[in-house]
Amino acid sequence: MNKNKILISVEIPSIEKKYDIFIPVNKKIGTIKKLLEDGLTELSDAYEPDEKHNFYSKDTGEIYDVNKTVRDTDLKNGSRLIII
Repeated sequence: MNKNKILISVEIPSIEKKYDIFIPVNKKIGTIKKLLEDGLTELSDAYEPDEKHNFYSKDTGEIYDVNKTVRDTDLKNGSRLIII
């Protein structure tokens, strides 16, 4: 198993989509958010990136700090996030 990446599930209620993606643990949450938003913009005409969007834990409701690396959060394989 690759210890440099984790598999997470990301739900985007505004476009009613859910994706399972691998993310690197050494990148900042803000970098991951930007990459996801760029990809979502390419995949869906309905998705509008917004600085106000945050990553939330679907299980705890925690908002993830964009300045923390994935490794410094409680994210792990199987974590479920919501972007709103």
